[in-house]
Amino acid sequence: MPAEIALAENALTAAQNHSAEISGALAREEALRTRLEREIDGHRQKVARFRSQVDSVKTPAQAQAIEHEIHFEAAEADRLENEELASLERSEAYEPQFAGARAQVESLAADADTVRARLAERQKDLAAELATLDDAREAARETIESDWLARFDRLVSSRGTAIVRVDNQQCPGCRMGLRPQIWNELREGRLLSCDSCSRLIYWDPAMSPVPKAPQPELIPGQGRAPRKPRQAGA
Repeated sequence: MPAEIALAENALTAAQNHSAEISGALAREEALRTRLEREIDGHRQKVARFRSQVDSVKTPAQAQAIEHEIHFEAAEADRLENEELASLERSEAYEPQFAGARAQVESLAADADTVRARLAERQKDLAAELATLDDAREAARETIESDWLARFDRLVSSRGTAIVRVDNQQCPGCRMGLRPQIWNELREGRLLSCDSCSRLIYWDPAMSPVPKAPQPELIPGQGRAPRKPRQAGA
């Protein structure tokens, strides 16, 4: 369950990051246009101021210098207006991407909420099932002899697993083979201890693998290609 929640939350976080990146790009373009508008306005004001000085010039050199300044300021204003237009076009391209990213965030947020709600219900069911198993476990413990129960608890504390089902004449707890005498006694239904790890071991014939079906014996010579008769003089 934690892995499923983490998967949904990671997808939501990735979508949120993508949406934030596009939102940041839109904000940067808007800030750029604000700055460009201020600079354009400044250049246009300079053009107007220089043009107001044209009538007061006294020499051709002064007139030429003013015309040069007017041309420069007007060119800068035009250049910045082109940059502003390009910024506006980029923003127009970002806007549908941002809308799609926001829609994906909303969808994934709803999915994450659904996963959390479903897993919360599942956790409640598991808690109820666990409580039922605990009650059954306590009832079963009351029917076990105290010596066996103490031994079981001690093995759980030290080994993690106290009782294991033997298969293929091997203890699955420590992977050690069993002596033939122990194996025979287990097959008689006894509960014993592993000589290697001390875990309680038992054998359940109902869970043993099904033996392979016997293979028919081949009759000598059967299945071979018939020998060709030898021809005279060969």
